[in-house]
Amino acid sequence: MSIGYTTIGQGTEHVLVFHGWFGDYTAWEPTLKALDTDTFTYVFIDYRGYGKSAALTGDYSMREIAADATAVVRELQLKSLHVIGHSMGGMAMQRFILDCDADIQVKSAVGVTPVPACGGQLDENAWGLFAGAIQQDANRYTIINFTTGNRLTPTWINRIVQASRATTNEAAFAGYLNAWVKENFADEISRIQTPMLVCVGENDGASNAEAMKATYLTWYPSCELQVIPNAGHYPMQETPIDLITRLEGFMRNYS
Repeated sequence: MSIGYTTIGQGTEHVLVFHGWFGDYTAWEPTLKALDTDTFTYVFIDYRGYGKSAALTGDYSMREIAADATAVVRELQLKSLHVIGHSMGGMAMQRFILDCDADIQVKSAVGVTPVPACGGQLDENAWGLFAGAIQQDANRYTIINFTTGNRLTPTWINRIVQASRATTNEAAFAGYLNAWVKENFADEISRIQTPMLVCVGENDGASNAEAMKATYLTWYPSCELQVIPNAGHYPMQETPIDLITRLEGFMRNYS
């Protein structure tokens, strides 16, 4: 049994999308009307314990996400594709590239405010905040507010908090926190030769340009960085049309 996924589009270029920690693929819904569905077919997966995969349990690791994503690619009989990963999904995207079948060609990769292969490596205070978010909505609110620049309406922030509750379960939420914070496979990624773009929001207090320069741009010499104006950690929600314009522009270079 494969994990749940949602397919949108009928294009010959397939795109596998890895979502973040705070919810399932529906975080991408504001972008759907901007997608070029004639050129691309998007496959939005839901990790174990999230969304359409809510009933599935596991060890909630990056390797498990990668293996589950590979199973979906096999089920769809894809031989080539592009990959996109948001936040925690950026880390999972890299694990997928490392672990997927040798006969599957990953044409391009895009990290959207992505976690690096070394993991989040939170200090003690930050860990307390994030670990507390497993049960405390106030912590979830604080994290979202900080990573979007302390500038957005509380109504939207609260809706993201509510969506994170509605589309995840606590066991998976806790398990994936350990995965994206504490796993580290940076010593393996020299094998990745995939053309890569990383996009960050100018108001993101965590996954900012400096963090990308110290990780992705250092580790992947051909990696390109783009900073999105008027966005924070959730550009698919904050600036959806701008984000899709950038992502599809990049992917077309390798289609």
